[in-house]
Formats: sequence, C-alpha cells, structure tokens
Amino acid sequence: MTSIRRWKAEMQEVVIAAPGVRDLVGESPVWDARSGWLYWVDIIGRVIRALEPATGATRMLETPDFPTAIGLCQTPGQAVVAFAAGVALVDMDTGAVTPFVTLPGEPDGNRLNEGSVGPDGAFWVGTMQTNLNPDGSMREMDRSSGAFYRVGPDRSVQRVTDPCFGITNTLAWDVARGRMYLGDTLAQSLFATDWPVNDVEPAPLRPHCAVTTDGYPDGSCIDEDGYLWNARYAGRCLLRIAPTGEVDSRILMPAENITACCFGGPDLSTLYVTTAANQLSEDMLSNPCEGALLAFEPGVRGPASYLFGV
Repeated sequence: MTSIRRWKAEMQEVVIAAPGVRDLVGESPVWDARSGWLYWVDIIGRVIRALEPATGATRMLETPDFPTAIGLCQTPGQAVVAFAAGVALVDMDTGAVTPFVTLPGEPDGNRLNEGSVGPDGAFWVGTMQTNLNPDGSMREMDRSSGAFYRVGPDRSVQRVTDPCFGITNTLAWDVARGRMYLGDTLAQSLFATDWPVNDVEPAPLRPHCAVTTDGYPDGSCIDEDGYLWNARYAGRCLLRIAPTGEVDSRILMPAENITACCFGGPDLSTLYVTTAANQLSEDMLSNPCEGALLAFEPGVRGPASYLFGV
C-alpha cells in the first residue's frame, strides 16, 4: 500500500505507454506473457491494437465491426474477440476474422460489450442495448436489457444472468475466494457471485461495492492479494477495492475517462490502463493522456491472463 499512496502523490510516475496512439474508446487490455505483447481494442475506432513494451513497437488491425473486448487463445497468435454482432477468432498476424458464435435470444438492438477469458478456459461476455449508430456516433439508450454469457471452446453458449444490465462491465475472478465480479455501469454497481458458476440460471448476484461518486464503474482486474482494480469512467481515477467491498485506495489518473486495466510486463507488476477520448471537448483533448494507453507501477502484481481453450 505504501507504493500506491506514494504514486498518488507523484503523478509524474505515470507514463503514456504507446506514444502517438489515441483511442476513441480504448478497452479490454490483456497481456500475453508468451510473446511480451499487450493487446487492446478501440471500439469506435474499429481497431485491435498491440504494443511490445520492450521495444515500443505497435501494431494495428482494422476490423469490419466494432471490437468490444479481446482475450488470448491457447493457440499462439490467435485471439478471441467480442464484436458488436458476435464472437469471433482473429489471427493477430494476418487480421483474418473467423466467426465463432452468435448469442441466441438477444433482443433486436442489443450488442456485445465487455468480455474476458475466465479460469475455466471459456470466454465470458456481456451484452447491452447498443449505444452506437453504424457510423460510430452515439445513440440514446432507453432500456436495461443486457446479460452475461459463457461461451465455451466447444461453441456452447450459456446465459448466466437475467437480462437486466444497462451496460455490462467488469469481468474479474478471485479464484482463491471463489468469486466472480460483474458490473453494471449505468446502475453504478459492482456485484459478486460464486465461482465456479453452476448450471442454475440466473447466477445469484450480491452487491459488492456501491460507490456513486468518482464517475461510473467500467472494466476491472484482480491483483495478487484479491483486490479489485476498477476503472472509473468520467471519474479520472482507479479504485482499489478490498475483498470486503470497501474502497482501499483511490488512485488519481491524468485522464477523464478511465475504461479498463490489466497487469502486464515481465513480472506482471505494471498496470496498463486504457482511456477514451470520445466526446471530449477540444480543450480536454489538448491533454495527450486523453485516449492514451497509460502505465504505472502500483506496487502489487497481478495474475497471468487466462487462455481460451482453442
């Protein structure tokens, strides 16, 4: 904790990890320990990005649909990606997109959103009423019709929550305590449920942390001590939340819209943080951190990324 509080007092320790890259809606960072590359998506920009921190090299793959989340596959160089219309496999060398599954029973006007590979080797993904027009401009939402799903490597699809989420977010696992964390951005709520999830639908959700200040809960990751790091959209900070649900630390960030985070680097001690520049004023965009991929050393480590079983 000492190192976290020291960083809060010394904002200069944050760095822009990929200079020259600005995302409209950066999301879903994931670290590939096998290759030493970090992957993430820019949803509205319709691109998948990659960074090799050791060299500073970056790559970009343009996509035909909005990519909303990305996970790593067991097959090196292959990713599982949530697109607005369904889940696909993407060859990160060629950019080839192979459709994998669509989610049955979703109402018209819904799209995929948050997604992450879980400890069981499945891809967990949430849906929401779309807030995007085909050209990437924003549209109004008028319902909470999103749900969370488990997509297995065998293409099986299981809905694990009721379709009552406004904006699905925060898929993270505390295996040691037998928990999975889920979030609803619009409801400003984080939930816990038992892990592993059984075949009973829906999974019983327990309120975990109801913070209605510091913006809105977006993506999250877990550290080695079981604390949840939650990105706060429109809140300019990350919250480190204890297993009890209490806010342990509030880490100020040099950007307005903090969207997601993950641990990476050779010893998993660097926290990579995505941000969003969409809908910010010209004055705010003069700050190079808006829409940038940020990084800092929080003084704790995280677990290795889980791999999708294909």
